Amino acid sequence: MHLPNEFLFVMRSQRLIIRAHSSVQTVIDKLHSYKGRFFINFEGLQYKWGDFKLRIGKCLYNPNESLRGIVMEVEYLPLLSMDKSQRVMEEFYEIWQEAVASKLLAGQFINTEVIFSEYGLGDSNTPQHTAVLYGMCVVQVIASSNKNQ
Repeated sequence: MHLPNEFLFVMRSQRLIIRAHSSVQTVIDKLHSYKGRFFINFEGLQYKWGDFKLRIGKCLYNPNESLRGIVMEVEYLPLLSMDKSQRVMEEFYEIWQEAVASKLLAGQFINTEVIFSEYGLGDSNTPQHTAVLYGMCVVQVIASSNKNQ
């Protein structure tokens, strides 16, 4: 879900999601109150096919660095319930795992599961749910990069 002119900050340790206007980046830069150790960028394309939206992107530490991972997000539009869509995605994940295993592709497919209620989020899908999922993707990319070093 795209939120023009807005940022969503996920503070995993406090289980908080903060929504701010995109100008907050200018304020943070001027105050020098935040210096990230690294920058992770997700960029890709979105496709719509029937009742499905598929977002596929690459994950880079910075624009000049090599690929760190591939992110695939599948949204089944008729299901807004995170609980019900979880079951559908588990079946999709099993089918995908079989397909990947039969092709003997390198790498691994990781299904990101989050307990959204820990972040105070309800069962209906929102941009905040997506922000939490991408935050978890960042954690997994960092963990797999550290393993491979």
